[in-house]
Amino acid sequence: MRSNEQVLEELRQKISQAEHPRELVVDVMLALQEHYGYLSDQAVEQTASLLGMTLLEVEELATFYDFIYRQPVGRFVIRVCDSVVCWLEGGEPLAKYLQGKLGIPMGGTSPDGLFTLLPVCCIGYCDMAPAMLVNNRVYGNLTPERIDQILEELRGAHGAGKSQEQ
Repeated sequence: MRSNEQVLEELRQKISQAEHPRELVVDVMLALQEHYGYLSDQAVEQTASLLGMTLLEVEELATFYDFIYRQPVGRFVIRVCDSVVCWLEGGEPLAKYLQGKLGIPMGGTSPDGLFTLLPVCCIGYCDMAPAMLVNNRVYGNLTPERIDQILEELRGAHGAGKSQEQ
């Protein structure tokens, strides 16, 4: 894992090469979010400092974008599509099923820190409705059985990652 200083130095280099550095604000926030796991207050301050922006300017942008998390999130962020098409294809009962399986409400994070469950207006995969994104990977044609399979795979991937790290 890279140190804070390594991440900041990489960002400084990228910013120094930009014709309009402030245009990199989202890239900087996403890089710091990847490093910290979410865009912490410290990361907002670092973004502002790196780009010569005010804290308010950075905060306004951070809270505007759905994929920037101002609070800690789980290892797997599950975004459940709640568009009309997904709803017509049975998305609402599946969202409730998923909440029950994880034991958390929409907007919540599981106690083990593994899953965060978020609604999203539309993910653009109406041909695969009902659908969801997990860390930006699309899963479609959802059923309770498919959700069980996906959760099992994610838990397995997390367990495999833990054993490889040790």
